[in-house]
Amino acid sequence: MMGLLDQGGYRVSSNPSEASLVVVNTCSFIQEAREESVRALVDLAEKDKQIIIAGCLAQHFQEDLLNSIPEAKAIIGTGDYHHILQVLQRIEKGEIVNKVSQIPTFVGDENLPRYRKRGEFVSYLKVAEGCDYNCAFCIIPRLRGKQRSRSIESIISEANQLAKKGVKELILISQITTNYGLDIYGKPCLDELLRALGNVDIPWIRVHYAYPTGLTSEVIQAFKDVHNILPYFDLPLQHSHPDVLKAMNRPWQLDLNTDLLERIRNQLPDSIFRTSLIVGFPGETEMHFNHLVSFIEKQEFDHIGVFTFSSEEGTKAANLPNQVPSSIAQARKDKIISIQQPIAEKKNQAWIGRTVDFLIERIDQDTGELVGRCSRFAPEVDGLVRIKYDLRSTKLIPGMMIPALITGSDLYDLTGKVITTKEMVFSARNNY
Repeated sequence: MMGLLDQGGYRVSSNPSEASLVVVNTCSFIQEAREESVRALVDLAEKDKQIIIAGCLAQHFQEDLLNSIPEAKAIIGTGDYHHILQVLQRIEKGEIVNKVSQIPTFVGDENLPRYRKRGEFVSYLKVAEGCDYNCAFCIIPRLRGKQRSRSIESIISEANQLAKKGVKELILISQITTNYGLDIYGKPCLDELLRALGNVDIPWIRVHYAYPTGLTSEVIQAFKDVHNILPYFDLPLQHSHPDVLKAMNRPWQLDLNTDLLERIRNQLPDSIFRTSLIVGFPGETEMHFNHLVSFIEKQEFDHIGVFTFSSEEGTKAANLPNQVPSSIAQARKDKIISIQQPIAEKKNQAWIGRTVDFLIERIDQDTGELVGRCSRFAPEVDGLVRIKYDLRSTKLIPGMMIPALITGSDLYDLTGKVITTKEMVFSARNNY
């Protein structure tokens, strides 16, 4: 949307205080996200801003939003964001616009302009939109529609465009990235896409939302063979116990988790694993939860996101019996976090002494440190690497990728120093 507005001659700012009209791209996945979106809208309304409400909240509540927030001049659904210019032009004529397709069918491609600010070296690339699964807790198919994949050629074209703009890390996203291509090619084609991306001049390519069933031997082999595909596996497992997974309407995952993790670790020993979990799902007993605790203790994930169950109107899970009290769900979440923290700390400590590629993202003006990430950390959800900034590194600027020696760690982050060629050879010899 920012790219289209910029192309259309409008002055675009990421600072709402500078704008007379603000486009708010909202989330409606769970109640907490809806509340955050509504707070942002009300805050802008109180500041006398004109508002366009875009995304999932608009798709979910439609006319109710326009009626509830008089400052809202338009709503734009999840499959309608490419109409932003026409919507704005109608607003300028005094219209109140409802641009929400009842069934989203659009998916963007390489022909849509993208707005990039200076200093951005990471880019997300959507390979598909929508979801064909019907997990009992999830309203995404209702908000996003059925899966719609882009062609490999379209994705490669956009990736090459981003490479020319200086992108150093590309993150492939969709609702189920491992199902990429199923709708247009008749079979999942993530392995073919990854191999094609090996020819794109971007050093790091990361895959998010890899459902376990789609991590076939061919896909794992592509992770292993393609030089710029990071061995970072973001697996939204949600739970470990077969009874809970069945109640979640994820029976295809039964008995798969442990075998899959072992298979990946055998083939890619340096793999990094992130997962997301739901506790307090209806019917989750103490026995089910203890199974999850044992699973986490045994598997030792690098990163975990844990959420309490959110009852969503229109989902099967909202009407299931044996709803778990929120106090118990929160206590279970707290316990998972307490178990994971020392695991995460131990995982970070294991990286001390390693020489890594370090992407500089900014300079901390207060401490004089270089701040960025190594391949272990995905942006926004994982930790950071902080590198001491000395005279040898005066020519280092954000966007550069340099070798760094990890010298320290804490619960979530790593610290290190710029490493010279001589030190790099010495480190390699010691680790040989």
